[in-house]
Amino acid sequence: MNANQQFAVSCHILTILAAHSEGSLTSETIADSVDTNPVVIRRVMSHLRKHGLVASRPGTGGGWHLLRSPVELSLGEVYRAISHEGLLSIHQHPNPLCPIGGNIQGALDPIFEAAQNALEKSLEGFNVADILENTRRQNARE
Repeated sequence: MNANQQFAVSCHILTILAAHSEGSLTSETIADSVDTNPVVIRRVMSHLRKHGLVASRPGTGGGWHLLRSPVELSLGEVYRAISHEGLLSIHQHPNPLCPIGGNIQGALDPIFEAAQNALEKSLEGFNVADILENTRRQNARE
């Protein structure tokens, strides 16, 4: 799964956990909402757990839960938890003998870095509670 999908799935997971703040949800329940396999959910959850966003309880009545309030979970923090590389990346093997190919990485690096910084700054302005509110608003329209 690419980073964009992992981010969207992470937002989905955190939002469903926020909606069920009174208890924990199993990977199977979350997977049903995301329409994927529970293994995919557990893989994404491992990144979220490593960054202190979620935890799990084993056994009967166990499952996943948020470690903080949805208002305290910025989407920038979620993005950084699952993103292992920048949004934009340079192709692997430009021709180093070409005047463009030999210099394209250096020319694109500052542009890509500025775009990445703008994305992360923008995501800091939103949180999981915003997504939950948007889903409730969408649901009310139907």
